[in-house]
Amino acid sequence: MALCFFCSDLHGRIDRYAKLLRAAEAERPAAVFLGGDLLPSGFGLVESVDPDHIDFINGFLAPGFERVREALGPAYPDVFVILGNDDPRIEEAAVLDVATRGLWHYAHERRIEWRGFTVYGYACVPPTPFRLKDWERYDVSRFVDPGATSPEEGMRTVPVGESDIRYGTIQQDLEALVGNRPLDRAIMLFHSPPYQTALDRAALDGRMVDYVQMDVHVGSIAISRFIGSRQPRITLHGHVHESARITGAWATRLGDTCAFSAAHDGPELALVRFDPETPAGATRELI
Repeated sequence: MALCFFCSDLHGRIDRYAKLLRAAEAERPAAVFLGGDLLPSGFGLVESVDPDHIDFINGFLAPGFERVREALGPAYPDVFVILGNDDPRIEEAAVLDVATRGLWHYAHERRIEWRGFTVYGYACVPPTPFRLKDWERYDVSRFVDPGATSPEEGMRTVPVGESDIRYGTIQQDLEALVGNRPLDRAIMLFHSPPYQTALDRAALDGRMVDYVQMDVHVGSIAISRFIGSRQPRITLHGHVHESARITGAWATRLGDTCAFSAAHDGPELALVRFDPETPAGATRELI
């Protein structure tokens, strides 16, 4: 058995991280997957973050995992990290720096071999209504849902080429990331959930923009099509906090793929435990 943890959308909440790190010390998982939106929301600090921890990665997150490594020694888990649409990309440099110290693997647009499985990471989401566009891409075309703003608008914390912003898509990125490799033993760490599933249901019922009903499903069409055609073994998702509350489901089966969400809109930490050899037995606990 290879116990794995999956969490997402912790948004800089120290209480949630404390629960995760305590659970890691107690249960000694083989791997921990962190699915984005890890930092204090946007450019400010949430109330639970001490002002001394403005540099959240080096001031809190890395030292927390370092303490777990000191406690567990050789039993320290492999930690796989991506950022999410609420995480300024300017922080990516700090995430990469910590990765050089062996505390975690930065997985965005990377392929990492692990215990007979292949881990892929991808942080980007389709266009949202929010201003920060560091991790937003057109999905399968330049269409933007009513109520959302295009990746060509808003603001970014790092420079990106105009052509890439205008013409790049999630669909193209996934094709480049995976190529023709078999995915029957792939674990894919996404921030966005797949479109029109139990995992991407947003609380947009009855919301209208210019007399047009907003789509209550806000996940990625490209990711949904990718899962349907390529059938990775396990996909991990976050982003839509309220989906599990609305649908009653944090896991779904898409063909042969087991898809899990660790997003949660309550105060607790949502901790998904799974064994990649037997993913159908996954559980989710609110701590």
